[in-house]
Amino acid sequence: MLGLRSGQSRGRIREVLCLGAHSDDIEIGCGGAILELAAAHPGLRVTWVVFSGDAKREAEARLAAGRFLRGAGSSRVVIRKQRDGFFPAQMTEIKEFFEELKRISTPDLIFTHVRHDRHQDHRTISDLTWNTFRSHLVLEYEIPKYDGDLGAPNVFVPISRKAARRKVDDICSIFKSQLGQHWFTPDLFFGLMRIRGIECCSEFAEGFYSRKAVLDTAGPTYKSRTPLTRRRAAR
Repeated sequence: MLGLRSGQSRGRIREVLCLGAHSDDIEIGCGGAILELAAAHPGLRVTWVVFSGDAKREAEARLAAGRFLRGAGSSRVVIRKQRDGFFPAQMTEIKEFFEELKRISTPDLIFTHVRHDRHQDHRTISDLTWNTFRSHLVLEYEIPKYDGDLGAPNVFVPISRKAARRKVDDICSIFKSQLGQHWFTPDLFFGLMRIRGIECCSEFAEGFYSRKAVLDTAGPTYKSRTPLTRRRAAR
């Protein structure tokens, strides 16, 4: 399978922005990728934003962020107080925060919710990600749920068995507020990573959606090339 390597000097990932509507979204959607990126890129800077959560969920979110970002060079964790389930009605307030986020962060890679997610809060965060960050590599992650909106990702991050086990163990041990949910089980998290692994010839993987990406062939950029009108005039 063809792959694009981020470890080359021209494509080194220095800063990552992780966006999640709720306190376990980032961990479920891209927790394994974060663990692998932190291990592969020493000094990685991560901004980790969770948009909602009561006191108990906030405590879980901060504990989980600390665990998943342990290998990062530096991290900034932000927990907001948006009303769960009502993000579309709070669009202006959330958009204002996104504009602030754009001023204080310069991410090479952004993880956010997938656009076709049936949860209204997730869709709001995805839409505002694209509305705000227009010249960035954005990978949209998936969250398994009752709505049955899983699809066919087109980008995969292979996850080692050690990282997969760590991801699932941390999620299940930290987010105790979710233990009564019928879907919140280790086999679900392992199963989804196993399915995505099959799709990219790996034991485990996380799947993402890339709606727009630029392949840098190490040549001159489009902006640096001579405009077509000037080339014609020179003939």
